[in-house]
Amino acid sequence: MAAPESTKFQINYKLSDGTLINLYATDVRELETGLADLGMVAALIKSTGADLGGSATASAVAAITQAFPGATPVAAPAPSADGGKQCRHGAMAFKSGTSAKGPWQGWMCASPKGAVDKCDTIWVR
Repeated sequence: MAAPESTKFQINYKLSDGTLINLYATDVRELETGLADLGMVAALIKSTGADLGGSATASAVAAITQAFPGATPVAAPAPSADGGKQCRHGAMAFKSGTSAKGPWQGWMCASPKGAVDKCDTIWVR
């Protein structure tokens, strides 16, 4: 889910199991409240992940969404069967070319160009 248009602040947390928690706020007060709320349940989020075998499930995601209306938990995508790279937006596209600095190649995020939450390119060196 992309950030709402009213978003002025965005904070993203990636848990050790790959689960992402995005906190959106329209002002500093809402940001402070969201961070305080998240801090109060951080241990619960970690223990729930451990209890569930280290991965987010629909019930854990629903609980986080309910507790934090401005937060959007995003489950990490499953690894690709064909060996391609994945990001939270889906299958990444392999691209290559030549620039003034020489040849380049990398895996590009499937999110549209200019998207606020576009993932970094995974460069092949």
